Amino acid sequence: MIEKNSPMPEPSTPDYYRALAAKDARFDGVFFAGITTTGIYCRPICRVKTPRASSCVFFSSQAAAEAAGFRPCLRCRPELAPYDLQQNLAHAIWHKIAAGAMNEHGIEDLASDVGLSSRQLRRVILQEFGVSPVELAQTQRLLFAKKLLQETNLSMTELAFAAGFGSVRRFNALFEARYKMTPASIRRSLHHTESGISLRLAYRPPYAWDALLNYLSGRAMAGLEYVDRTHSCYQRSVQLEGKSGWISIHHIPDKQQLALDIAPSLSTVLMPLLARIRQQFDVEANPVLIAQHLQSDPLLAQQMQRTPGLRVPGSFAPFELAIRAILGQQVSVAGATTVAGRFVQRFGATIATPWPQVSHHFPMPEVVANLSIEEIASIGIPKTRAITVQSFARFTVAGGLALHPGMSLAQLVQRLVALPGIGAWTAHYIAMRALRFPNAFPSGDLGLQKAVTALHQPRCSAKALEQRSQAWSPWRSYAALLLWESLSAQE
Repeated sequence: MIEKNSPMPEPSTPDYYRALAAKDARFDGVFFAGITTTGIYCRPICRVKTPRASSCVFFSSQAAAEAAGFRPCLRCRPELAPYDLQQNLAHAIWHKIAAGAMNEHGIEDLASDVGLSSRQLRRVILQEFGVSPVELAQTQRLLFAKKLLQETNLSMTELAFAAGFGSVRRFNALFEARYKMTPASIRRSLHHTESGISLRLAYRPPYAWDALLNYLSGRAMAGLEYVDRTHSCYQRSVQLEGKSGWISIHHIPDKQQLALDIAPSLSTVLMPLLARIRQQFDVEANPVLIAQHLQSDPLLAQQMQRTPGLRVPGSFAPFELAIRAILGQQVSVAGATTVAGRFVQRFGATIATPWPQVSHHFPMPEVVANLSIEEIASIGIPKTRAITVQSFARFTVAGGLALHPGMSLAQLVQRLVALPGIGAWTAHYIAMRALRFPNAFPSGDLGLQKAVTALHQPRCSAKALEQRSQAWSPWRSYAALLLWESLSAQE
């Protein structure tokens, strides 16, 4: 008999069952259905025959389903589900755990990192997910290992360590105890390739891939990243936790997935790597939910129809996006892109990749912090801006970008504008793209003001735009992208 553990509230059960019966992708990652007759739990989009309502128990997370004794479905693969994007402390901690925060460190270290006591952290996670932080971390490791088993040819040793297990023995023991099968029994036969590791990330449709790629293309820093328009993919170099490599990402629209090709040298940092890619490509967004809120404003509705599923392009590393934003102050996008490319190629370390356009890493904060003002200014920027770059690098080295979960947008902006040369526009842009605050909105941006003026007379000032944007909360960042996208449509 399977014991129920933290199922979804009863009043929601009919709604979740209807979503399950309809295979509704809007709810993918929002809930998971445990089937009591089989002991399996599924995503709402699972294509198997819909079970009877009396056989279903609903959970808000994979961890809660597994704590109740259910095993993940081998067909719909719950490890592929996009995360449920919620702006609260528990989900912020969950994202850290999913990125491997407890793989080498214990609960005390995680609690210190998020500014809580270990007792407080346990209570927050238990109240939200119905499981302990340790159980949550174990589920994330197991599901990630299952993903690697079904998508890669990594050896069992490489796979176990990549998923955060201290040994193959521990991995095998927990996998068999939890899933009642051996890891080898679900290993898929794949065509082996020496060129890299191939993985996939699912998203909730629609996804405006071409619009996102165009945005990244116009801002790609030469040497660091490249948008291959022929193959519609994004390529870049990667430095992460002492490892060096590269990634390439393209879109598989019929499967509602992003396909990743990853350098073999990054196999030991796959969990944090995928967490960064999720952020850069805004995989967790729920476009239908966002659209329902924003389309009530006629100013945004028309552009939403042109580009359904528009994402907010994030950044692979907050520091590099912040420096790119500083270099872009008071210059055109094209001008900022040129200067940023010089910055990368002047101060970044070189790397060999499969593409000649990707040849450098972005310089580490420690390197930039030790550059002289004259060296930084030599790329063609004013000394005052070079001072801001150096100051921000030192701020980063001192831990300024290591934000505690629960920090508000206002608190972040206040912290950033205290730095020399950082104004409200730069602070909100960094918050929006680098630090993933969905309500950040650089109302002082001339492009946004121009877009609103073109769509709605009379001329819109920064103050008027800020006032109007309040109606778009908590999704003002998505409104900003829609307005910027409308400028492209007018050209």
